Amino acid sequence: MIKIYYPSHPFKIREPERTKEEIWDDLRKQWVRLTPEEWVRQNFIQYLLQVKNYPPSYMAVERRIRLGELNKRFDLLVFDKAAQPWMLVECKAMEEKLDSRVLWQVLRYNMAIPIKYLVITNGEECHAFVKGLADFEDIPSLPAYSE
Repeated sequence: MIKIYYPSHPFKIREPERTKEEIWDDLRKQWVRLTPEEWVRQNFIQYLLQVKNYPPSYMAVERRIRLGELNKRFDLLVFDKAAQPWMLVECKAMEEKLDSRVLWQVLRYNMAIPIKYLVITNGEECHAFVKGLADFEDIPSLPAYSE
């Protein structure tokens, strides 16, 4: 498990009339519903931006992918310097356990978008994997963007 220390960030949160609480997403440049999963995603994004120095222009948030006949959405995709998919991140709410079901979910996404790194997090726990010769292997820390 990787220990993540989230940096402080002045999140913008609002509660418009007739709708649920929303948070401003700096990457998507829009207000999104503030769910427990969204809170984890926004904090993890800030960790990648502020601590790991990943460039914001090389990140995509909640985009649709096609898995066979199914339409799914990934949480966060980071591209490498050649604009190729590099790291796929699956975020879950803090109370959700990171079990084999979550890992299989992100592994299925990898079939549609082959990448080098897979990450799963619920805000408290974080696990990362790198594509080896035959399978994904557990790694002790997130890679620097320069790798």
